[in-house]
Amino acid sequence: MNEQTELDRIARQEALLRFPRFDETTAWQLGSALRARAEAQGQAVTIEIRKAGATLFFCAMPGTTAANADWARRKRNLVDLTQTSSYGTGLTLKRDGTTLDSTLGLPARDYTAHGGCFPVFTQGCGWVGTITVSGLPQRDDHELVVGVVAAHLGVVLD
Repeated sequence: MNEQTELDRIARQEALLRFPRFDETTAWQLGSALRARAEAQGQAVTIEIRKAGATLFFCAMPGTTAANADWARRKRNLVDLTQTSSYGTGLTLKRDGTTLDSTLGLPARDYTAHGGCFPVFTQGCGWVGTITVSGLPQRDDHELVVGVVAAHLGVVLD
């Protein structure tokens, strides 16, 4: 799949995956579903779900390390700033032949444009938080989040 096709697909995901409301119960349901899906696929991931700067769900599955939590933090920092998926931002930078440092002056120690963090939007309110997964190849991290969110919302993608 070429980069522009993938970017168009991500933009569609971001437009369609909007929550009617997002609270602690929603975060718990999503986090539990992410963990269950990863476990069923034999994968180990770190999961972080945040709203308005507060961590509502965190899970580091057996087989992950502190590095996964740090990758999640760096992905989340980017999405907190841009309100777009970290995977989409990374593909845009690759397409344009640039970096976070050269475009936004963001240090790699605190920001990364690798897939796995998706913005949380609510209908009528806008951006409220993030859902982040770390531990798989970046496209797989992104797809894990998007797949669980779409299932939760009853949205059919692609």
